[in-house]
Amino acid sequence: MTMSDTIGDMLTRIRNGQRAMKGQVTCPASKEREGVLQVLQSEGFLRGFSRREVRKGIDELVIELKYHEGGPVIREVARVSKPGRRVYTSVKTMPRTYGGLGIKILSTSKGILSDAAAREANVGGEILCEVF
Repeated sequence: MTMSDTIGDMLTRIRNGQRAMKGQVTCPASKEREGVLQVLQSEGFLRGFSRREVRKGIDELVIELKYHEGGPVIREVARVSKPGRRVYTSVKTMPRTYGGLGIKILSTSKGILSDAAAREANVGGEILCEVF
């Protein structure tokens, strides 16, 4: 069975893992997922992640979740652009998440970036998700 929304699946695994107060969750590996996790880690929403081989040719990502004062650091995570409805933005029209407290993760021509990094690089792109 193929999965049509791999980013949405990963975000749901993270959301469910934090609700269950898990230390880590796993998901199938891909470059796009690694890019999103790299942005989440650099912005301080995750402790870290690693890639491990399950069997020859099949890898998975181990995502280490982060908590602060007994609660998850990620309060809300939502998929914006979906397979049935893609959402694009330019630098000039890029909205802020919760007045700049949250982030949007974009897929741009320069790779997967946070909204602040995309503004700095002066590129727009597809809004993958928003995190607060």
